[in-house]
Amino acid sequence: MRKPATTRLAGTRSVIPIFAILSAVVTSQPAYAQTTSPSPVLNNQINLGELFSEQTLNVQTVSDGVTASTTAQANGVSIGVTNADASVDSTQENQGKVYAHGVVDVGADAGAVSAVRTTAVGNSGALSASNGTVSARVVQVNSDTVTARGQVEAANASAKDLTVSTLAMGNSQGVNLDNGSAGVRISQSTTANVLADGGANVGYVSGTSAVSATTAGNNINISGGNQSAVRAITDQANTAEVTQASKFTAYGNSYLSATVATATGNNLAVQNEGPLADVTSNQWNTSYVRGQAQGTSYLFGAAQTSAYAAGNSSQVNNVGADLTLDNLQTNTGGGVEAIASFEGQDGYDTVTSATAMGNAVTGYACSKCNGRMTVTNNQTNSADIGASSSTTINSGRQVTGVSTAIGNNASFNVTSPGY
Repeated sequence: MRKPATTRLAGTRSVIPIFAILSAVVTSQPAYAQTTSPSPVLNNQINLGELFSEQTLNVQTVSDGVTASTTAQANGVSIGVTNADASVDSTQENQGKVYAHGVVDVGADAGAVSAVRTTAVGNSGALSASNGTVSARVVQVNSDTVTARGQVEAANASAKDLTVSTLAMGNSQGVNLDNGSAGVRISQSTTANVLADGGANVGYVSGTSAVSATTAGNNINISGGNQSAVRAITDQANTAEVTQASKFTAYGNSYLSATVATATGNNLAVQNEGPLADVTSNQWNTSYVRGQAQGTSYLFGAAQTSAYAAGNSSQVNNVGADLTLDNLQTNTGGGVEAIASFEGQDGYDTVTSATAMGNAVTGYACSKCNGRMTVTNNQTNSADIGASSSTTINSGRQVTGVSTAIGNNASFNVTSPGY
């Protein structure tokens, strides 16, 4: 089994990439005449202190709704160009605890539309190019715990539409292109626990309640539109003890409810529309990954409870002529577990699903674009994988339960968009 292509030097703060940075990355000419050399950007960020963000809203009755946003972030950088080029070298390192906690207490009525969002991130970066080209070397290292807790306490109160979203990530890097080109080399390492937790306790929901937790040790999102092209080499290593997303909901009476928990050791998502998406991905996970969603509602209309957990996940799609993917995934160590449960007395429809995977990869190219796909895939799982789904109700109309555990899963398709 091959470890990610980064080497941590003892006693230093350097992360040395084994692969060379891409030297020639532009595959299509931007829609402007280049007259200057690329703008050089050098970013170095180190956080050593503890960061915490806490918020509590206590309300009795509101008409329009409640909005609570709580964010804690150790290091963040955003770099963008329009009708220009950029050459970026960015290093971010976090050695301090990151904690975000948002609580909303409602006595009687939460109003029409309420949203509670809680976010904790160790290192966050964003690159963008519109009608231009960006070449970048990015290194992110997180070595202390990242925790996000978001909750609503309204056991004796009502709400119409409610959203509770909780997000925790050790490292997160985004690349966004609009008629642009990118050549990026991204290395991420997380060695500390990452947790998104909380839930909602509401007496009566007359509309829709969506409660979700999302956790990733390392996360990369690359999005290209309007005839963009991307070449990327990504290395992600998650060696934390625990990576967990968990949400718990309790309703007296709910019309439409969804309780969702998604936990991923390493996550890569590439969605491009243009001539080329060329990705080399290396993911290594030894962390115990747990996704747990638990819902209860005494009376219910439609209730969905979903838990998803994966050691390594890679999704690379190109609506264009060429997709090249070299995927290497190794999951070992602590194991992967997804747990989903729902309990209710009387209602109509329930769906309870739990999905656990050691390694998962999907690749897609567009057949209507004369698409061609070149894929090399290597997946190794040596950890225990477990999925558990349970539903308990007294009376209802339709009950659906799904429980899926897979060691290695791969799907590659050349097809038309929308199929």
